[in-house]
Formats: sequence, C-alpha cells, structure tokens
Amino acid sequence: MYTERTSRLTGAVVWTKFPTGTGTGTRTGNGTGVRPVLPDGCMDLLWSEGRLLVAGPDTRPYAPEDPARSWAGIRFFPGTAPALLGVPAHELRDRRVELADLWSTGRVRRLCDRVAAAPDPARALEDISLERAAETEPPDPLLRRLVECLDEGRPVSATAAELGLGERRLHRRCLTAFGYGPKTLARILRLRRALALARTGTPYAETAIRAGYADQPHLAREVRRLAGMPLGELLAGDG
Repeated sequence: MYTERTSRLTGAVVWTKFPTGTGTGTRTGNGTGVRPVLPDGCMDLLWSEGRLLVAGPDTRPYAPEDPARSWAGIRFFPGTAPALLGVPAHELRDRRVELADLWSTGRVRRLCDRVAAAPDPARALEDISLERAAETEPPDPLLRRLVECLDEGRPVSATAAELGLGERRLHRRCLTAFGYGPKTLARILRLRRALALARTGTPYAETAIRAGYADQPHLAREVRRLAGMPLGELLAGDG
C-alpha cells in the first residue's frame, strides 16, 4: 500500500509505503510485484527500520531491495534537496546513502530517535525538513523557473538564454542542483508528462506528440531507456 499527500514544505510530497494494510492520502497504488522507482528529478529523505537514508537523483529505474519493508519519506521538489542536505546532487546520483554519511553521527542518532518515537514517521520527517529549511537559504527561484521551462518542453538553449545563463554555466548549476545536466532533466520531465498522459488513456501516438517526442517510436525508446521496460508493461503494473 502506497499513499502520498502534499507537504507543508513548498513543492514537497510526504509518502508512506507498507507491504500490507491501508492508509489515507491523495493517491494510492497497489501492486502484486516489485515495481521500479522511476527517475523523477527529485531526491527523498527516507525512513525504514530505524534508519534514515537519502535517495539521490536517479537516471535509471531503481528496484527496491526488499519489497516487504515499510517506508516513510519526503520527496523534495526538483533542485531543492542539495541545499537542505548540504551536499551537491551529483555526488548522490543513482545512489541510496545513509544520512549519517552526510551529517554527524550524533545528529543523525538524535533524529532517528525522534522519528522512531513519533506516532507518524512521515510527519516527523516533514517536521525535520521544515526545521532544516528554516535554517537554510530559500530555494533559488532560478532553479524553479528552469524546471518550469523544461517541463513545458522548451529547448535547453532557449531556456538558458531566458535565464541569462550560458549553457556551460547552466550545466554546472544543474549538476549541483539536480545531479545531471539540463538535457537529462528535460528527458526525465518529458517522461513524466508522457506517463501522466498515457495513464489517462491517451493513445500512445498522441501521447508522444503532446509530451514533446518526435513520434511514437521515439517515446518507446525513451521509456525503455529511463524506465527499463516497454510503456505497455509499465502501465499494466500501475495497479
């Protein structure tokens, strides 16, 4: 059982996943098999079995190691987690790491005790994130605008010009904020648009054009590269 809700932290999502049972939230999914976690431009702070971990930005599907484990997490808006965690995103690309590898052992131990004692671990993660956000500089509005432009399907070169950045400088900032360059970010956001359309029953050919692909074969290739399986198989596993 998977549930999620909008966080009090701007742009973030709070979620929980249990192998059995019920929950409440804005979206729920059930599946009989282990479903991959797809690239989405985000990073997560995770809690499971007494451990705090960080999920770095993915460039490929991630298969959960143990589907029987329960999880709680907060998924940060693209580009905002590195400032909260104090580490460039590219250092965590395609990785899951212990929070104690990034912060002091004593600090993480206290946070683990706090989450473990909380009646709702997901809310405790949200509270910790809100407190951390109050201690750091607010998110760079340029990064949010970058995500908006690329999510609208605008070319990277045109987006860089609009933001007043050279492409090389934009690439460096993207590595720090997202873990990869703007072209990879654009591909991941385009995949998310395509999946949202396809899940509503939009024909694949129409989905491809509306999401910004050249044609349906282009869509099929990108889904395989980023999701690791054909689009039909991916949608069939949604529950």
